[in-house]
Amino acid sequence: MSRSCANLASRIALALFSIPLVCRMHPASAVDSDALAEPVTLPTVVVTPTRLPTPESEIGSSITVIPSEEIERKQERTLPDALQYVPGLNVVQTGGPGGTTSVFIRGANANQTKVFIDGIDATDPATGTFNFEHILTWDVDLVEIVRGPQSGLYGDDAIGGVVNIITKQGSGPAQFGGSIEGGSFGTFNQNGSVKGSLDRFNYYLDVAHFHSSDTPVTPNDLVPVGRSVQGDAYDNKTLSSRFGINLADNFDIGLVARYFDTSLLFTGDDILGPESLKSTEQDQQLFTRGTAHLVSFDGVFDQTVGLSYTRFNQLDFDPTPPNAEPSYFNGHRLKADWQGNLNLMPGQVLTLRAEHQRDQITTPAAEITDNAGMIQLQSSFGERFFNAVSLRYDSYGTFGGKATFRIAPDLLIPETDTKLKGSIGTGFKPPTLAELFQNFPSFGFFGNPNLKPETSIGYDLGFEQAVLEKHLQFGATYFHNNIDNLIEANDTGTSYQNVGRATTYGVESFVTYTPWEPLTLHGDYTFLIAKDDILNEELLRRPKNKASLDAAWHITEAAVLSATLLYVGPWVDVDRAGTVSGLPANGYTLVNLAGSYDLGYGLTAYARINNLLDRRYQDPIGFQRPGFGIFAGVRLAFDTASQSGKPEREVK
Repeated sequence: MSRSCANLASRIALALFSIPLVCRMHPASAVDSDALAEPVTLPTVVVTPTRLPTPESEIGSSITVIPSEEIERKQERTLPDALQYVPGLNVVQTGGPGGTTSVFIRGANANQTKVFIDGIDATDPATGTFNFEHILTWDVDLVEIVRGPQSGLYGDDAIGGVVNIITKQGSGPAQFGGSIEGGSFGTFNQNGSVKGSLDRFNYYLDVAHFHSSDTPVTPNDLVPVGRSVQGDAYDNKTLSSRFGINLADNFDIGLVARYFDTSLLFTGDDILGPESLKSTEQDQQLFTRGTAHLVSFDGVFDQTVGLSYTRFNQLDFDPTPPNAEPSYFNGHRLKADWQGNLNLMPGQVLTLRAEHQRDQITTPAAEITDNAGMIQLQSSFGERFFNAVSLRYDSYGTFGGKATFRIAPDLLIPETDTKLKGSIGTGFKPPTLAELFQNFPSFGFFGNPNLKPETSIGYDLGFEQAVLEKHLQFGATYFHNNIDNLIEANDTGTSYQNVGRATTYGVESFVTYTPWEPLTLHGDYTFLIAKDDILNEELLRRPKNKASLDAAWHITEAAVLSATLLYVGPWVDVDRAGTVSGLPANGYTLVNLAGSYDLGYGLTAYARINNLLDRRYQDPIGFQRPGFGIFAGVRLAFDTASQSGKPEREVK
């Protein structure tokens, strides 16, 4: 991917951990004058695998990067849409937009994934899960997904991996943008944004609205005789902002904030099956974080201090008697952190980190605190061998301490364009506030304050190879994870206990081919075995086979066409009521098309077709996924620096 050094810095600096990216330039005397006119292809830089901006080629961990350009090319409006193609990852959504979404990484449970938004731990303080379904993508700059246990870097919940969402940042003259689109299922979406910088101040502000009014999600054969059901209706209003000020050449502060207000009207269930009256779920969530970043001793030592706060408010209402009373949930998280990076010598960076976190819920009133420290040494030797070693210790007020580690070496062989990589690490997930303290006396079910953390150890080994002057690239990675002490319901169904044990292993592979510059073809395939070691059964909703193909064709400078194919093989599931397990579910194949044309003057027209083959499938069982859908819209982007006084054509 061709990017300027300044563009890389704008994507990374003040991003996840407000760490500056230093671009190394050759002296002018050492550069051929003709070469200065040629575009320079810089390596993709990632943050999540080491908490430091690092070229992806120097990373031993398995990582997938989804840039905003790819999201816009495919016209993916929600985060689940963007994640469904990632290797080693399975996305399950109960119906259409706004439906509860679970993400399984390498066979781990859905609540064993750590999720960040601009450095903010965004998981629910009560359940440890994350509402993927509520994240709109208009303001997303990058999504980085690191697979495998990451608790040695990130602490709790990172058994399956880490999903890191980095939002856009402003730079340069004021730039304005917006879009409006409509289509199937009563879809009507809009967004508007402004970004830029002024002297030492940079800013980004985005307002987005997603609306769908009629998405059929209930299979007809489940509807009881005499009842009728309607499609789901979902509304999402999201406000995202990001500000930064360089108070001095070596000192800056930043603030990010994200707030969304959502409403989902959906079909609930009673003892007979799907109900006629609509149930309601309303969510309001706030994520905010302030940072201060200081570079000392001519760049030898840089440090960042951060303070973040999240708030979760949810209302659930089932109008069918005797449930016609709303229920409320409120949760809060306050987190303070400090990170220092010390450049010991060329190729050796020591990272120190300290954190304090407090999670609270109001029903019942309960809280849990965590104090943690982390140390990491990131090394490079001769521009061929790279390694990252991290150790972390978390101390919880409820069950004590937990130590974790991670090692991720990487060997480059430039003579053959070969990369050999691997990692080994441990993970843990503490019992959630809901599992510890939430009681349901009317159902005879109670929390267990004596629960211990779930734990894991996992490793992977892989290679990446480039041939034909890098026009063809391919690779494969074998992974293996053992997960112990899983929290499950006890035999009497009255509480939780630590009895579960699971093993997951498989292979992730990819191939990328660029026959000529305007066309890129990419394919991924994942083979997964995920089993319950106690019952010797397949884990639910973990398909053995998953494959995807993506074609990106820049037909002209103005016209872009995208085609994607997703195949998900059969899996084992539970019925809609959750009473019958081990049901076989059929696999499915999806084909999506998207295209855009730059009309000039900053105006772009676009359209997409989802589920081109109108494949009717349930994932999970009991919830029908959307069929054939067609959508179209226009996008406007211009800046105040246009010399002609008119918006310039958007650069593709």
